[in-house]
Amino acid sequence: MASTRHRFHSASPNLLRAGFMFVVFTAIFAGFCVISCNGLYEDQVGVIDWHQQYIGKVKHAVFHSQKSGRKRVIVATEENVIASLNLRRGEIFWRHVLAETDVVDEIDIALGKYVITLSSSGSVIRAWNLPDGQLVWESFLDGSSSSKSLLSVPVDLKNDKENAILVYGRGWLNAVSGIDGELLWRTDFSIGSEDTEVSIERIDLSPDRESIYAIGFIGKSSVAVWVVNPGNGQIMKHEVATYDGGLSLDKLIVTKDTLVALDSARSTIITSSITNGELSLQQTTLSSLLEDFSSEAELLLLKFVGAFALKVDSHILLIKVGNTCSELYLLEKVSEPAIISDGLLLSPEQQAFAVVQHLDKNRVSLTVMLDDGQNNEILKEIVELDPQRGILQKVFINNYLRVDMSHGFRALVIAEDHSLALLQQGEIVWSREDGLAEIIDATTAELPLESDGVSVADVEHNLFEWLKGHLLKLKATLMLASAEEIDVIQARRLNNAEKTKMTRDHNGFRKLLIVLTKAGKLLALHSGDGHIVWSQLIPAFRKTEECQAPSVLKVLPWRIPHQHALDESPAVLIMGKCGLGPDNTGILSFVDSHSGKELESYRLSYPISQVIPLPMTDSTEQRLHLFVDNNARAHLFPRTNEALSMFLKQMSNIYLYFVDIEKGSIRGYGINNQDMSDMVFKDYCFKTRELWSVLFPSELEKIVATVTKMSDEVVHTQAKVLTDQEVLYKYVRKNVLFVVTVSPRAAGPIGSTAPEEAWLVAYLIDTVTGRILHRVTHQGMQGPVHAVFSENWVVYHYFNLRAHRYEMSVIDIYDRSHADTKNVLELMLGHHNLTSPISSYSHVDVEVKSQSYFFSPSVKTIATTSTAKGITSKQLLIGTIGDQVIALDKRFFDPRRSQNPSPAEREDGILPLSEGIPIFPQSYITHSLQVEGLRGIVTVPARLESTCLVFVYGVDLFYTRTAPSRTYDSLTEDFSYALLLITIVALVIAIIVTWVLSEQKELKEKWRQTLGV
Repeated sequence: MASTRHRFHSASPNLLRAGFMFVVFTAIFAGFCVISCNGLYEDQVGVIDWHQQYIGKVKHAVFHSQKSGRKRVIVATEENVIASLNLRRGEIFWRHVLAETDVVDEIDIALGKYVITLSSSGSVIRAWNLPDGQLVWESFLDGSSSSKSLLSVPVDLKNDKENAILVYGRGWLNAVSGIDGELLWRTDFSIGSEDTEVSIERIDLSPDRESIYAIGFIGKSSVAVWVVNPGNGQIMKHEVATYDGGLSLDKLIVTKDTLVALDSARSTIITSSITNGELSLQQTTLSSLLEDFSSEAELLLLKFVGAFALKVDSHILLIKVGNTCSELYLLEKVSEPAIISDGLLLSPEQQAFAVVQHLDKNRVSLTVMLDDGQNNEILKEIVELDPQRGILQKVFINNYLRVDMSHGFRALVIAEDHSLALLQQGEIVWSREDGLAEIIDATTAELPLESDGVSVADVEHNLFEWLKGHLLKLKATLMLASAEEIDVIQARRLNNAEKTKMTRDHNGFRKLLIVLTKAGKLLALHSGDGHIVWSQLIPAFRKTEECQAPSVLKVLPWRIPHQHALDESPAVLIMGKCGLGPDNTGILSFVDSHSGKELESYRLSYPISQVIPLPMTDSTEQRLHLFVDNNARAHLFPRTNEALSMFLKQMSNIYLYFVDIEKGSIRGYGINNQDMSDMVFKDYCFKTRELWSVLFPSELEKIVATVTKMSDEVVHTQAKVLTDQEVLYKYVRKNVLFVVTVSPRAAGPIGSTAPEEAWLVAYLIDTVTGRILHRVTHQGMQGPVHAVFSENWVVYHYFNLRAHRYEMSVIDIYDRSHADTKNVLELMLGHHNLTSPISSYSHVDVEVKSQSYFFSPSVKTIATTSTAKGITSKQLLIGTIGDQVIALDKRFFDPRRSQNPSPAEREDGILPLSEGIPIFPQSYITHSLQVEGLRGIVTVPARLESTCLVFVYGVDLFYTRTAPSRTYDSLTEDFSYALLLITIVALVIAIIVTWVLSEQKELKEKWRQTLGV
C-alpha cells in the first residue's frame, strides 16, 4: 500500500508537466483562432452581403467616343441619376444621384471635357468633369414663372468669355460662362406680353452665329420669334404670326431654319421660315402626304437637321423640308411598334438616323438610313432580344470608323422594362437591368427543397473541396500561406458555391427576393449574391387597348407551402390598377415564385382602396385576402367555396378601417353578417357597416403618418419578467393603429413655422372599437414623421424646432388587465389569466411608458429586425438621409432608462439615460457603402433564431444578415474545423504521451525498488 502511494506521488509531477504542456499548446492554438477571427472581420464584407449599383430608366444620352481617352456615354435617368458608362462593357465610371426634387431636364458635353446638366426646371446648371465626375462649378438661376427648360451648348457670344451656355428656364433666357459658371446676361421675354401667356419652345443659334433665335407660342393661336443679341442679351427684333384656326400648344420644333407646329385639330402642318427673324406661316394638310389619313397627328421631339417626325395612324412619318418651308416630302414611313433615333450628322450635308422595329417577340431589326431621299439604307441588322424586356421605347445612335474607313454604328436602346442595352454588329454588346433602380415593393419566397438523390461523385468532389478549403485556412491561420494562397482563400470565401445553390439550406439563409419594379416587371433575386434567377414582364400589366396606362402597386405572399403541401410551389400576388387615379379599376396577377410564370390574372370591375391579408389559408396553402373597394365593400379571394366557408366562420371577428388624410378622419367598419344575399355566394362580395369614426379638426390637426404592426410578426411571450421577479404584460394586440398629427402650420417643410405655432400629437387607437388608448402632445415639434410599430412599442422620429435638432420618441404599452399576476412564481405555476379570451370591447387598462431622445441624422425610413420565434432582442434599422442603414439596439430606446439605474435595472439591461442616442461606426450595417436613393428596408427571419435577413432597396440594392444578439445558436462560416481537428488530435496525442511517460516512470521505479531490494 505504501509503495503504491509512493509510485502515485512520483508519477504526478510528470503528469502535471505533460498536462501543463498540453494546456499551453491548446492556448497557443486558441490564440491563433482568436487572432484569425479578429483579423478576418474586415474581409467578411462581401461574404454575407452584397451591393449592386443601378441608374434607372435613361431619358437623355450623349456619346463621347473620341479616338483618345475612354469611350463612354453620359446618361441622365428618371431617378435623377447622372452617370458615365463604359461604352465597351456598360460599367459605371462615375455617377451622381441628385435630390428627389432636383429633376434633370437636359444634359450635354461642353468643350470636350465638361458634362453640363440642367435641372430643377431650369434653375440649376452644373458642370462636371468628364473623366472623373467631379463638380467643376454650379450656378443658380432665378425666375418666378414656370416654363419649359432648354439647354444649348456651346455658343460663341462674341465677347470676352467665349463658349457660353444658353439656358432658358422659369421665363428667362440666361447666358452662362462655360468656364466658371458666371452669369453673363439674362433676358425676360414676357415684357410687353403681360396679358397673354408666353411659352418658349426652342432656343437656336442663327446660321451666321450672329444672333440667337427664341421661338415659342403667344396665347393659343400665335407663334413668335425673338431675335436676341448674343453679346448683351438685348432683344433686337420681335415677330408674331397668328394662325386663325388655332394651334396645338403641346409641341413646337425647329429644324434648321424652319419652324414646325400643328394646328389645333392636329390635321395640318404649320411651317414658317425664321430666317432674319421673320415669320410667314404656311400650311400643309397631312392628307396630301399620307393617304387614308384618319386620326390626329403628334409631333415627335426628335432632333433632325432639315427634317421632322410625326406619329399618325400607328405609323411614324419622317418628313423632309425642301428648299422652302412649304415644300415637304415624305422621307420614310415606319409601321409601329417602332422607334426612330435623333439625326446623327456624318457631314455638314448628310445625316443618319436609326429605325428599330419589332419583327416578333424575340427579334428586332436595326436599320440605319441617310436622309438623302434615295435608297438610303446603309445598315440593317437583326438582333435577338429577351422577350421579357418588352417593346423598345427609345434609341440613341453613335457612329465609329471601321478599318476600311467606312461608318459603323452602335445603338443604345431602352426597353419597356426600363433596361438598357448596347447593340452593335447584330449582337448585344452589353445590357443592364436598370429597372431594379425603381423597385416599388419587395417580398421573399423559399427556394425548392433539395432532391434526395445525390451522386457519389458529387459527394467525393464536395468532400475534396471541403478538405482543400480547410487546409488552406489552416495554413493561413499558422501564417504559412503564400500570397497566392491567401488570394485563393478570399476568392473561395466570396464565391462560395454553397450560398448560391438553388435549394433551401438548413439555416434558412438562401431565399428568393421577389421585387416588383415600376415598369410592371417582377424579378427573383438570389439572396446569396443577388443574381437574377428569373424575370417576368407581367402580362396583366402590359399596355392594351382597354388599359392604356396600367400601374403596379404592391406584391404580397399568396401561397406559402408548409409540410402538408410541399408539392405546391409558392406564389405571390401582384396588385395594381388600370391607370394612376384613385378611381381606376384594379388588376390582380398571381405568379409562381419558382418559375416566374403567371398562373392567372383578374381585371376587376372595381377600384381597390385597401387589401387585407387574413390569418387563414385553404387546403392548397393559398392565403385568404379581402380587397376593399371605394364603397367599403369587401371582396374575398380566392373565389372558392372552401375559402367562403372558412371566411363565414370568422366573419364576425374581421374588422377594417379607412384613413382619409384630406378629410382628417379615420373610420372603422365590420362585415355586415345580416346581409347574406346572392352577391355573397356568387360574387364573394360582402357589405360592411360603419362602427366608429375619429375626426380630427382641420383647424388644429392634420394627419401626417399612420403605422400599424406587421401582420405576420411573431411575439415569443406576452410576459416580461424583471430581475426583481415582477412581471409586466405587453399589450400585443394587433388591432392597434399609431397615428401622428401636426398643426396645419407645421405641415410644411422644416422651419416654415415658429415653434409656438407648431405641435405634434401621437395617438394609439384600437381599430376594432375606435377607442383612443393613449394620446401625447409634443409642443414645438414638426414633421416629417417616420415611425415603426412592433410588439408593444412604437418609435417615431420628428424635428424639434426649439432645439433645432431631430428627436426620436418611444412609447411602450403594457396591459394592466393581468395586474393580479405580478409574480413570476405565479406565472410559472399557472396562477394567471393569460389564456382567458380577449375582447376589444372589454375594459382595457393600459400602462404607458415613454421617453424622448435627441437623434442626429435625418431619417428616410425605419424598420425593425424580425426573427423566427421572436426570442432574440430587437434592433431598429434606420435608413438615414446619407443613404446608409444604422442598426441600433432597442435598449437605447427603452423608456425605463434613468440617470442612475439601480443594480436590478442594470441586471435587466437598462442603460444610463443620456440626452442623445449614440451612434458608433460599427452600427452601420451598410459599412462604408451607400444605398443611393434609399426607399425601403425589408426584414425576413432566417431559420436560425439569432439571425435576421435584411434587404435594402433604392436606386441601389444591398443585402446582408444581422444578428442582434450575436450568433449564439451556430458557428460562424469562418470557423476553422481543421484547427479544431488538430486540437482534438493534439489532445489525444498528449494523453497517449502522458500515459506512456507515466508507464515508463512507473517501470523505472519498479526496477529501482527491485535492484534496491
